[in-house]
Amino acid sequence: MKTNKKYPLFLHIYSSRAVFKISLGGDRINRGPRGNNNNTREVGPRINRQIRIPQIRLIDQEGEQLGVVETAKALELAEEADLDLVEVAPNGRPPVCRIMDYGKYQYEQSKKAKKGRQHASQLKEIRMRVRISDHDYQFKMRHVEKFLTQRHKVRVAVEFRGRENAHRNMGRELLARVEEDLKEVGQIETPARDEGRNIFIIVAPKSQN
Repeated sequence: MKTNKKYPLFLHIYSSRAVFKISLGGDRINRGPRGNNNNTREVGPRINRQIRIPQIRLIDQEGEQLGVVETAKALELAEEADLDLVEVAPNGRPPVCRIMDYGKYQYEQSKKAKKGRQHASQLKEIRMRVRISDHDYQFKMRHVEKFLTQRHKVRVAVEFRGRENAHRNMGRELLARVEEDLKEVGQIETPARDEGRNIFIIVAPKSQN
């Protein structure tokens, strides 16, 4: 096949992954995208044989600084103690490694992370009618106590409807009863306050000493 050197003939070959453009009139070949070099980073610190640098700064299992030692020697010391060599400061010059029980270290770190993820305190709400029955009152108070023991704050509101608004003092008396009944597990953060057709208090969990 004759080709024009000035205007080379291109042959496009299509595949499911790439397009290969081959110039039949010159020596340049575009081979399309190359395979991805997926250099995934290791998760967590390097331990034991993963530590390939020749020298490290070593801390032993008692927390004593042993200075700069050969990595091979540090591995021997860790194996003799039936422990692991763990890189704790990779950016050091040389990196800092410590002899420790890595399994125990991971467990303690997971416990700390779990503790840090504990649910933040929320503001719960319990509503009562000014003429609430004793049975309903006890039922709602059990919920308030449950929220407080879970370290949540609780907004207890007394609702007034129609002519009940003429007896708002009864609502304050009811909230005073709530405060008295919760004194073992809660403390008043916001005292009785009027808000439209309601009077409410906010109770917080009792401080833990």
